[in-house]
Amino acid sequence: MKTRWLAVVLLSLFAVSTAVAQAAPATKTPADKSAAAAQTKSSASTTPAAKPWEKIPIPPLAPFHPQEPKRIELKNGMVIFLQEDHELPFIGGSANVRAGSRSEPANKTGLIDIYGEVWRTGGTKSKTGDQMDDYLEARAARIETSGGGASTSISFNCLKGNLDEVFPLFLELLREPAFREEKIQISKLQMNSSIARRNDDVGGIAGREATLLAYGKDNPYARIPEYATVAAVSRDDLVKWHDTYVHPNNIMVGISGDFDSAAMEQKLRQAFESWEHAPVPGPPAIQFHEPQPKIYFVAKEDVNQSEIRMVALGIERNNPDYFTVEVMNEVLGGGFSSRLFKAIRTEKGLAYSVGGGLGASFDHPGTFSIGMGTKSGSTVDAIQALRTELGNMLTHPATAEEVKEAKDSILNRFIFNFDSKSKVLGERVLYEFYGYPADFLERYRAGIDKTTPADVDRVAHKYIHADQFAVLIVGNDKEFVKPLSTLGPVTPIDISIPEGTTPQPSAGAEEAAPAKPAQTDPQAKALLDRFIAFIGGAEKVSAVKAVRQVSSAEQNTPQGTISLDTETYTVFPDQFHSIVRTAQLPAPMHVIVSNAGAWMSLEGQGTRDMPSSMKQDRLSSVRRSPILVAQHAGDFVITLGDKSADGQAIDINGAGVNVRWVLDPQTGRLLRSSFTATGQAGPVQRTIEFSDWRPAGGLNLPYKAVIQENGQQAGSEQIKSYEINPKIDPKLFEKPSETLQ
Repeated sequence: MKTRWLAVVLLSLFAVSTAVAQAAPATKTPADKSAAAAQTKSSASTTPAAKPWEKIPIPPLAPFHPQEPKRIELKNGMVIFLQEDHELPFIGGSANVRAGSRSEPANKTGLIDIYGEVWRTGGTKSKTGDQMDDYLEARAARIETSGGGASTSISFNCLKGNLDEVFPLFLELLREPAFREEKIQISKLQMNSSIARRNDDVGGIAGREATLLAYGKDNPYARIPEYATVAAVSRDDLVKWHDTYVHPNNIMVGISGDFDSAAMEQKLRQAFESWEHAPVPGPPAIQFHEPQPKIYFVAKEDVNQSEIRMVALGIERNNPDYFTVEVMNEVLGGGFSSRLFKAIRTEKGLAYSVGGGLGASFDHPGTFSIGMGTKSGSTVDAIQALRTELGNMLTHPATAEEVKEAKDSILNRFIFNFDSKSKVLGERVLYEFYGYPADFLERYRAGIDKTTPADVDRVAHKYIHADQFAVLIVGNDKEFVKPLSTLGPVTPIDISIPEGTTPQPSAGAEEAAPAKPAQTDPQAKALLDRFIAFIGGAEKVSAVKAVRQVSSAEQNTPQGTISLDTETYTVFPDQFHSIVRTAQLPAPMHVIVSNAGAWMSLEGQGTRDMPSSMKQDRLSSVRRSPILVAQHAGDFVITLGDKSADGQAIDINGAGVNVRWVLDPQTGRLLRSSFTATGQAGPVQRTIEFSDWRPAGGLNLPYKAVIQENGQQAGSEQIKSYEINPKIDPKLFEKPSETLQ
């Protein structure tokens, strides 16, 4: 029973996660390789006769001429495409807006993710999002919205007979979304959950950091949401974005399905022609630079494999080399028959997966990315093998057989991307959206078909430069057989998740609504000063270097309420040692964060390193403490929040802190503190209610705290005593031995 409760307490108190080990593919033994070589030699000496089915002539592929949709351009600038498809009694369509996350302010990264969700879930003035759900479900219809890098969109799909009921709702949502506040908060909570978990998956880390290396951290195609940037997004931002960009001259509409084009054109003209055009900001001017060709390393100690990425800038699809590059990519890393797969995975047994190539985007450079997963011990050998194969593309040109196989593979699967009229319409809209010729589909097939081995060799020499790639490794270097320094100097990458910052817009992207630099509000600063005076004054607060706190607490868990006794030593700004005692544990639990590391230790049963995400969460709790906030009041941007029945809110941001306080405006007493934290099942909105303020060591401090998570009571704490600037034994912050007594 104690063992079960031990697991419960560990999970509920410390959110410890373990990684599931994955077995690496077996490496071929010398005997295996000898046998394989002998078999290959034997096979080569006797050429087998052609099989009967190999004598069957294969005719060339039929000409590709997809049905061209009807294009209509209204006087207000809206472009519409209609594609009849009478196979099934359905009608679907979308409106694509020329604006996306690449235009959002850097200090509000995540705005378009929230916009793309709440545009739909927030409903309209006449129907809430939930009411829309019920209305559409009763008609087997759907309306969806989404946000992307260069565009945002709204789409619908319904039975032909329900078009007159569904289409008006689609129009209302397109033009008059409500962006209800409660749905914005739900979207933010979901985004915070994603942020908290973004370092859980080694592949996800590799993909994200490789993009950052290829494009640069200030490039809008590489920016990622943080807690602070998500918190900065307001309903006014969503409304302003919609009012700025959603105009007919900035929208492209595509409709496909079971309808008559003439009747549908008339319907759409009635719906859209009276909508007046308006000025719209153009796309931002974004600079792209090749990444520095270094070795970059992300330490992740809870895995037994490495994810490797070699990255450089790619090309745009309007590049004359695009079609030949597609064939080169297929030869190099496109599938089971590619060189990377056969040489590194099949022959050398160094990879779980391997592949990649030179990427091409529509209106900006893609990334040249080679990806690979390998067991930890073979990390360096795997990187060297990747470099060898890239070099082989230059010294051993693609053969006629390789090129033919690559072209056949591309063309044979090509048709399945456009095997319905709605898919063809989608591509046609896409090409118009980015200014590509209407016959780009036909050009693609023709360009692939005419590619020769000499063409592939030419683009390989033009674009493959193995010494110019940035090489990223995410893994556990304690298990590497050879050190990464074998490959050259290593640059570490810190992937810790900041609790809160106040980032400013980068120079690389224009903003739809230019944000003013955040500044402290004098009224808000005066309230914080009143709090500092309330707890004892700036001089006494600044004299606090450490605190010892003894308390009893109750924590609500799915298994019931757990009672805890804690003794915590905090040395500002970044060290603490907490000793936890509970009936559910056979011995005291020590939780330690120091400059040397972070650990958890159960007396008599051993010590383990604390996960970096948990360490960050514990440090954040110290940074948010009222004493430390008071000591560093000048380091923050402090703004006024909402008034409540009992107090005035102020928002405190900067220096790793993102917290809202509610203060009694008369006395300056802190009533409650709200912030994003890590709960038992992920990120939560945590609120701490402070009460029973009493003198302690020359200060005025709270002796009771009630904790809520997402509006539900999660626990409480009763402080028994405070000791200001106690004598601290430095050994408190050393790593405990394996067995403590």
